[in-house]
Amino acid sequence: MDRYRELFENNKKWVESKQEHDPDYFLRLAAGQSPDFLYIGCADSRVPANEIMGLEPGEVFVHRNVANLVVNTDLNVHSVIEYAVEHLGVKHVIVCGHYGCGGVAAAMTHKDLGLLNPWLREIRDVYRLHRKELDAIEDEVARGKRLVELNVQEQCIRVIKTAVVQKAYLRKGYPKVHGWVFDLHDGLLKDLEIPFDEILEKIREIYRLEV
Repeated sequence: MDRYRELFENNKKWVESKQEHDPDYFLRLAAGQSPDFLYIGCADSRVPANEIMGLEPGEVFVHRNVANLVVNTDLNVHSVIEYAVEHLGVKHVIVCGHYGCGGVAAAMTHKDLGLLNPWLREIRDVYRLHRKELDAIEDEVARGKRLVELNVQEQCIRVIKTAVVQKAYLRKGYPKVHGWVFDLHDGLLKDLEIPFDEILEKIREIYRLEV
């Protein structure tokens, strides 16, 4: 059996397993979703969003792209944020990067990568903002890990700048925005403890949008 056909066999086994433990599982799944979390993560195949958090389908709304970016002109990610915050009413927005990210590693080189160039420029902009700190790190692996963290931090700031997040938080007290990093070597999540309230206050000095 080729790998493609194997996927359908795996699906049948998964369905049988779910129904064996919970006959009403798919009835509830089809009834709708009310997740508390929006997860913006990397498209890397080694980082399955709900699994690393121990959540079931329906408990986390997910957007993934190369290097977990929140690009100002990307209608895809901003549509996801709008829908999750305004219509699903998520309580938390999580931007999650991971150590060993191929997109971050590529952005640290000077190769011409074609269509990826403008996308990776977003990460290079993060490097430019924090160049003094990053250039002071001699070990290349350690520098790459720190850039992963700083990239998550900057994407969190971009999420906080959005009108829908600002207005929802002022109106309801949520969502809060969090920055995480997943470590492929041990499977653990690291909370970067992004100071959401402090960032929001500073952002509203310039990017303030009224409710």
